Amino acid sequence: MSDTPHTDADEQYPDIEIYLKPLSLEALGAWLGEQFGQVVVFQPAGKLQHRTRLTRDGTEIAVLVVEKVADGFASLWFDSASTPWARDVDCARAAARGLQVEARCSLGSWQPGDEPDRFFRVMADGSEEAFTWPDQG
Repeated sequence: MSDTPHTDADEQYPDIEIYLKPLSLEALGAWLGEQFGQVVVFQPAGKLQHRTRLTRDGTEIAVLVVEKVADGFASLWFDSASTPWARDVDCARAAARGLQVEARCSLGSWQPGDEPDRFFRVMADGSEEAFTWPDQG
Protein backbone atom coordinates (compact mmCIF):
# COMPACT_ATOMS: atom_id res chain seq x y z
CA MET A 1 0.00 0.00 0.00
CA SER A 2 1.19 3.50 -0.77
CA ASP A 3 2.11 5.95 2.00
CA THR A 4 -0.39 8.50 0.78
CA PRO A 5 -4.14 8.28 1.23
CA HIS A 6 -6.13 6.74 -1.58
CA THR A 7 -6.91 9.55 -4.03
CA ASP A 8 -9.87 8.31 -6.07
CA ALA A 9 -12.05 11.37 -5.41
CA ASP A 10 -15.11 9.60 -6.83
CA GLU A 11 -14.96 6.82 -4.24
CA GLN A 12 -17.38 7.23 -1.33
CA TYR A 13 -16.38 5.09 1.64
CA PRO A 14 -19.26 3.06 3.15
CA ASP A 15 -18.42 4.47 6.59
CA ILE A 16 -15.92 6.91 8.06
CA GLU A 17 -13.68 6.36 11.09
CA ILE A 18 -11.06 8.74 12.42
CA TYR A 19 -9.16 9.08 15.68
CA LEU A 20 -8.89 12.37 17.61
CA LYS A 21 -6.60 13.66 20.35
CA PRO A 22 -7.40 15.43 22.54
CA LEU A 23 -11.15 14.83 22.65
CA SER A 24 -13.65 17.32 24.01
CA LEU A 25 -17.19 15.99 23.56
CA GLU A 26 -18.51 19.55 23.86
CA ALA A 27 -16.20 20.84 21.11
CA LEU A 28 -16.90 17.76 18.96
CA GLY A 29 -20.65 18.26 19.33
CA ALA A 30 -20.35 21.93 18.35
CA TRP A 31 -18.17 21.09 15.32
CA LEU A 32 -20.50 18.31 14.16
CA GLY A 33 -23.41 20.71 14.62
CA GLU A 34 -21.70 23.14 12.23
CA GLN A 35 -20.96 20.37 9.70
CA PHE A 36 -24.50 18.98 9.72
CA GLY A 37 -26.50 22.13 10.55
CA GLN A 38 -28.20 20.66 13.61
CA VAL A 39 -27.92 20.42 17.36
CA VAL A 40 -25.83 17.43 18.43
CA VAL A 41 -26.60 15.65 21.69
CA PHE A 42 -24.50 12.67 22.72
CA GLN A 43 -26.13 9.89 24.72
CA PRO A 44 -24.15 7.48 26.93
CA ALA A 45 -23.71 4.11 25.21
CA GLY A 46 -21.53 2.18 27.63
CA LYS A 47 -18.25 2.83 29.38
CA LEU A 48 -16.47 5.72 27.60
CA GLN A 49 -18.90 5.43 24.66
CA HIS A 50 -21.28 8.04 23.31
CA ARG A 51 -23.84 7.85 20.50
CA THR A 52 -25.79 10.37 18.49
CA ARG A 53 -27.77 10.41 15.27
CA LEU A 54 -27.30 13.03 12.58
CA THR A 55 -29.30 13.68 9.44
CA ARG A 56 -27.93 14.68 6.05
CA ASP A 57 -30.01 14.94 2.89
CA GLY A 58 -32.80 12.96 4.55
CA THR A 59 -30.50 10.11 5.57
CA GLU A 60 -30.00 9.28 9.24
CA ILE A 61 -26.39 8.67 10.26
CA ALA A 62 -25.45 6.73 13.40
CA VAL A 63 -22.38 8.18 15.11
CA LEU A 64 -20.31 6.48 17.80
CA VAL A 65 -17.53 8.04 19.86
CA VAL A 66 -15.32 5.76 21.93
CA GLU A 67 -12.87 7.48 24.26
CA LYS A 68 -9.35 6.24 24.92
CA VAL A 69 -9.14 3.54 22.26
CA ALA A 70 -5.36 3.83 21.71
CA ASP A 71 -2.62 6.14 22.96
CA GLY A 72 -5.20 8.54 24.40
CA PHE A 73 -7.05 8.87 21.09
CA ALA A 74 -10.81 8.66 20.73
CA SER A 75 -12.52 6.93 17.82
CA LEU A 76 -15.18 8.84 15.87
CA TRP A 77 -17.20 6.53 13.61
CA PHE A 78 -19.96 7.45 11.17
CA ASP A 79 -21.93 4.35 10.13
CA SER A 80 -22.95 5.74 6.75
CA ALA A 81 -21.73 6.74 3.31
CA SER A 82 -23.88 9.89 3.54
CA THR A 83 -21.39 12.06 5.43
CA PRO A 84 -19.99 15.33 4.05
CA TRP A 85 -16.69 13.49 3.51
CA ALA A 86 -16.01 10.89 0.84
CA ARG A 87 -13.05 9.29 2.64
CA ASP A 88 -11.62 8.98 6.13
CA VAL A 89 -8.76 11.34 5.24
CA ASP A 90 -11.21 14.06 4.16
CA CYS A 91 -12.92 13.87 7.55
CA ALA A 92 -9.57 13.77 9.39
CA ARG A 93 -8.40 16.92 7.61
CA ALA A 94 -11.65 18.75 8.37
CA ALA A 95 -11.63 17.64 12.03
CA ALA A 96 -7.97 18.52 12.62
CA ARG A 97 -8.55 22.00 11.22
CA GLY A 98 -11.96 22.59 12.80
CA LEU A 99 -11.19 21.17 16.25
CA GLN A 100 -7.49 22.13 16.35
CA VAL A 101 -6.51 18.57 17.28
CA GLU A 102 -4.44 15.75 15.87
CA ALA A 103 -6.54 13.45 13.70
CA ARG A 104 -5.54 10.01 12.44
CA CYS A 105 -7.08 7.58 9.98
CA SER A 106 -6.23 4.56 7.91
CA LEU A 107 -4.45 5.20 4.63
CA GLY A 108 -7.39 3.79 2.71
CA SER A 109 -9.52 0.72 2.51
CA TRP A 110 -7.45 -2.18 3.81
CA GLN A 111 -6.68 -5.08 1.50
CA PRO A 112 -5.02 -8.42 2.31
CA GLY A 113 -1.25 -7.94 2.16
CA ASP A 114 -1.43 -4.29 3.25
CA GLU A 115 0.55 -3.23 6.31
CA PRO A 116 -2.13 -3.03 9.06
CA ASP A 117 -0.17 -0.53 11.20
CA ARG A 118 0.19 2.15 8.50
CA PHE A 119 -1.92 5.22 9.22
CA PHE A 120 -2.16 8.84 8.21
CA ARG A 121 -1.89 11.73 10.65
CA VAL A 122 -3.12 15.30 10.20
CA MET A 123 -2.04 17.97 12.66
CA ALA A 124 -4.01 21.09 13.61
CA ASP A 125 -1.54 23.22 11.62
CA GLY A 126 -2.37 21.25 8.46
CA SER A 127 0.84 19.21 8.33
CA GLU A 128 0.28 15.56 7.50
CA GLU A 129 2.22 12.35 7.08
CA ALA A 130 1.92 8.59 6.82
CA PHE A 131 3.33 6.74 9.81
CA THR A 132 3.33 3.41 11.63
CA TRP A 133 0.88 3.21 14.53
CA PRO A 134 1.40 -0.24 16.07
CA ASP A 135 -1.61 -2.02 17.48
CA GLN A 136 -1.24 -2.04 21.26
CA GLY A 137 -3.67 -4.96 21.60
